[in-house]
Amino acid sequence: MRNQDFVAAPPKWMGPPTLTKKRLYQVWKGRNIFLCGGRLILGPDMRSALLTTIIIGGPALAFCSKMYLRIPTGDLSSGHAVSIVGLVLTLLDLIFLFITSTRNPGIIPRNTKPPISDCVSLRSFPSIEWIAGVNPEVKPPRTKDVIVNGYTVKVKYCDTCLLYRPPRASHCSTCNNCIQRFDHHCPWLNQCIGARNYCTFILFITTSTILCVYVFTFSLLNLLKTSGWTWRVFSNDVMLVSLIVYSFIAVWFVGGLSVFHYYLIFTNQTTYENFRSMYSKRENPYNIGAIKNLEEILSSKPAPSLVNFREWVTEEEEGTFAESVTKRYGGNINGQIDVEHSFYGKDGKPLPKFVDIFEENPKVDKGGKSATNTFFLPFNDDQRNGASDDETSQRTSMAVSQRKL
Repeated sequence: MRNQDFVAAPPKWMGPPTLTKKRLYQVWKGRNIFLCGGRLILGPDMRSALLTTIIIGGPALAFCSKMYLRIPTGDLSSGHAVSIVGLVLTLLDLIFLFITSTRNPGIIPRNTKPPISDCVSLRSFPSIEWIAGVNPEVKPPRTKDVIVNGYTVKVKYCDTCLLYRPPRASHCSTCNNCIQRFDHHCPWLNQCIGARNYCTFILFITTSTILCVYVFTFSLLNLLKTSGWTWRVFSNDVMLVSLIVYSFIAVWFVGGLSVFHYYLIFTNQTTYENFRSMYSKRENPYNIGAIKNLEEILSSKPAPSLVNFREWVTEEEEGTFAESVTKRYGGNINGQIDVEHSFYGKDGKPLPKFVDIFEENPKVDKGGKSATNTFFLPFNDDQRNGASDDETSQRTSMAVSQRKL
């Protein structure tokens, strides 16, 4: 039996990998949703942002229409001014909501390989995994020390993005991205709040608070001006009563949130840092004073985006050459080699021994059984423990001589 009697299992595909050009947002590994060709970036659940839009826009527009219908009475509290101001506040609130929920919050570009210069150890892999393009496993330090305003700050290594996060950055588990100056992930806006959209987020919750107070105040004034304070009056104007109750409840939520975030601004903290009490036992290296902290957030321009999601990138299609090679030579898709079942005979059955492939003229003993060449087999324990270097060398030379015959 010769080598030509055996054929390798046919690979799935033997051609080289096909490279295709796509926009970066089309192959991005985060969970974001991209609209308008990658110009708008949202979180993974668009329904929450749509629900927030309805919750804000519905009652506000109902209030504006109610005030507009009261214009013929000639009362200033239900005149044109009230309707126009209410409409302006509603539009501003929805605009800030849209900008905050669709702007890049400060996504940090991912690395394709770990930072080798910071690795403390490498583990060797089989050459077949090198063919498959599998990166060696590296173990970089979990933290690094950097200097910020004269203070030593530890930055953590992200196993998902394969990078050391910049100071104040963190990985959002919802969007699966590292975010600059990560504050929190807002489920109401379906977006992370970070360095590039924190200012518009503050404007959004501030405008929402003002709108709630505005609707509550003028709805209550119009209700009080109605003659008589009875349940019959309430039943005749259900919309005003509903707006009063709704805005009263909402103002506690958005108002409390606004107060909390202005406290964070004046102390130059993020929600992530505050909840973990990072500066309870040490000084905050980012605090530069209340007024300057406020100017830093509200007056400075948004940081430039670190990722251009519309740029063209080259992507390697799946089902590639690497998979073909590993399967042809007995490896699975992870590069693990099965030497006993990697080749097949013409009858379609797997070979029992990998070493038989190397035998051009396998020897047959007296019983008619194939005798495997001992050159490819390990020595037993007695031979390994008792054999000297000279005996080992002599045995190896004899095995080589047998193969040449």
